[in-house]
Amino acid sequence: MKKVLVLGGGGFIGSNIVRHLVARGDCNVVAADLSFPRGWDDLPNGSERFTFVAGDFTQREIFDRLGGGFDEVYMMAAIVGVNRTLEEPEEVIRVNTLLTMNTLDWLKSNPVKRLLFASSSENYAGTFDSFGGQIPTSETIPLCISDVRHPRFTYAITKIHGESAFLVSAKPLNYECIIVRYQNIIGPNMGFRHAIPHIVQRLSENPQSPFKVYGSDQTRAFCYISDAVAGTVAAMECYDKQGEIYHVGNDVEITMDELTQEIGRLMGYQGDYVEAMTYPGSVGRRCPDISKCRAQLGYIPQVHWKQGLEKTVAWYRDYFSSGAKPTSGGFAPPENFLPAGQK
Repeated sequence: MKKVLVLGGGGFIGSNIVRHLVARGDCNVVAADLSFPRGWDDLPNGSERFTFVAGDFTQREIFDRLGGGFDEVYMMAAIVGVNRTLEEPEEVIRVNTLLTMNTLDWLKSNPVKRLLFASSSENYAGTFDSFGGQIPTSETIPLCISDVRHPRFTYAITKIHGESAFLVSAKPLNYECIIVRYQNIIGPNMGFRHAIPHIVQRLSENPQSPFKVYGSDQTRAFCYISDAVAGTVAAMECYDKQGEIYHVGNDVEITMDELTQEIGRLMGYQGDYVEAMTYPGSVGRRCPDISKCRAQLGYIPQVHWKQGLEKTVAWYRDYFSSGAKPTSGGFAPPENFLPAGQK
């Protein structure tokens, strides 16, 4: 039976990968993160097929708690969220870079067969800023950082660094490497530093009319978590695809206005809507070309964005109606923010 490590196994996507692998029952799974997540009562913690290792993996010595003998590593660990890049960009760079470099150092004495690195569609933001880009966007588009002074790009910088570091280290460390660039993954308990939880919170606590729609004409393509997990595991387990990069997401593009009004409908909101300014540096359009993932991995998203949104909204509606508060910051940009290029 193979042995699988999920670094960042307490995060949104990582924890769902863990659930999937444990439920499948054909591997031993070790999940590693800062602490054991709440809401994991359905996971067989302590069973012979699942182990959780808690620790701060920005410290190299913590990796020694993991043991060895792993066949596959899902490298999902990172600081995420637009708020974090704007509030503490230096911490985003520190943590994400250390996680990458410590993982590579650990691999020198703990060889594995395959490693999958979780990257992001944020990598394309600088390219679209500077040169424009094709929509839907393929994996072959060049990556660039249009303004190294802008804190918004710190996350993309660390993800581009991670892609390069793991890919160029694959041959000398004798592992196969796969990169997955996630494209707006949604689902229950996805965290609070994202648009959907924030919209639900605002509609739950203070549904003023007109309701502000931040970046109303911007577009995104939302992918439900079960599809993201299926695509990720398919990428890991397609053993003849060394060095490949895949988009895991959905290719149905909608506006933020459509998203907000659909959430409003699900929440029973009957007021008006008004456009409002969004974060500086936010990409105007984002929709992935997933044809490579379809052709090579057999990946076909099964959940329509409205179905996925309904499940996601229901979880957050119940959360906020219970009187609970977000465990981290909100989404709305400060009123004095100006879009990139207008400062």
